[in-house]
Amino acid sequence: MPARQEILIEFRRVGAYIKVSAVDPVTLTEVAIVGDPARGEAALKQAAVRKLEYVMNRKAELH
Repeated sequence: MPARQEILIEFRRVGAYIKVSAVDPVTLTEVAIVGDPARGEAALKQAAVRKLEYVMNRKAELH
């Protein structure tokens, strides 16, 4: 997968958890994860970006 120029990240508290959304603005592909806030913002962001990369790679394989 080519390196992304930009990934949009949103953090939203949902009860005792944090929902992290990652969006590729070129393809408008969006993924979300829900995690424990104790893991820290960097770890949650990294998990969301990895999921986005996985989804983007799967889409590329199918086309």
